[in-house]
Amino acid sequence: MPFNRKDLLGLEDLDKKEIQTIIDSVKPFKSLFTRSIKKAPALIGKTVVNLFYEPSTRTRTSFEIAAKRLSADVVNIATATSSVVKGESLIDTGKTLEAMKADIIIIRHSLAGTPEILAKNLNASIINAGDGFHEHPTQGLLDLYTIYEKKKKIEGLKILLVGDILHSRVAKSNIWALTKMGAKLRVVGPPTLIPKNITDLGVEIFYDLDKAIKGVDVVNILRIQMERQQENLFPSVHEYVELYQVTSERLANAKPDVLIMHPGPMNRGIEISSSVADSPSAVINEQVTNGIAVRMAVLYLLAAARIKQGKKHVNSN
Repeated sequence: MPFNRKDLLGLEDLDKKEIQTIIDSVKPFKSLFTRSIKKAPALIGKTVVNLFYEPSTRTRTSFEIAAKRLSADVVNIATATSSVVKGESLIDTGKTLEAMKADIIIIRHSLAGTPEILAKNLNASIINAGDGFHEHPTQGLLDLYTIYEKKKKIEGLKILLVGDILHSRVAKSNIWALTKMGAKLRVVGPPTLIPKNITDLGVEIFYDLDKAIKGVDVVNILRIQMERQQENLFPSVHEYVELYQVTSERLANAKPDVLIMHPGPMNRGIEISSSVADSPSAVINEQVTNGIAVRMAVLYLLAAARIKQGKKHVNSN
């Protein structure tokens, strides 16, 4: 199935076939990592802009490497030193970048819905690299691909998300993608960090980690995001560690071949013990590698869709 979208704003909007199309496109790009020349000419002459209004090292660097391996020209905008601090609006910034012939703009912003605003006002393709508490679609896709690569399927797997579900855009994208692909999702964490309406998405809620982890195939551990919390939503870090840290002892109740995932950066000794993070079950570093391949696939598919749309527009005149 062709991917015909101009933008990637979230996984809530994609159907199962579109998600599968992206996943099926990842493997050829990952194979590039085994070659001596790790580049493909797919985006020669295209300009990709990283527009990050929030700090990021992992995601921004991953997108930059992905774009460069497709031979695109990459521009990184540091908003702290740009016209943004002088009061320039988001749309004006976007139109300025478009006037400079930016083909794809990758944006991270603290406000949910910001990528959609840009997408509606620009002809350039927009990729959401994280917007507030809303979504982080490429992280959701790379998590999905990592599970698929290791387990050879998604449908029917029992997958547990642990921790700060309320503030996690990664959790939202994981839930949308994995439930659409037939996984059985569980979430666990302090009651104050679990959205009350999350069961509407087909997710089972637990508050006891020892019960939630029983018989699961995958444990995806989320970072406690102190910087996003407007108030203290659990009594202390010590209490969180006691109740919700994923340890080797707790993992004994999961499937013997359980996968351990974490979107990073990890708070070792808080949400995950070092013994778990460094265990053979952990695929955390592979998630990083897969992130580059997934972002290469997304960039390629969006660029290809633009070419097809352009031809249709020309043919219709």
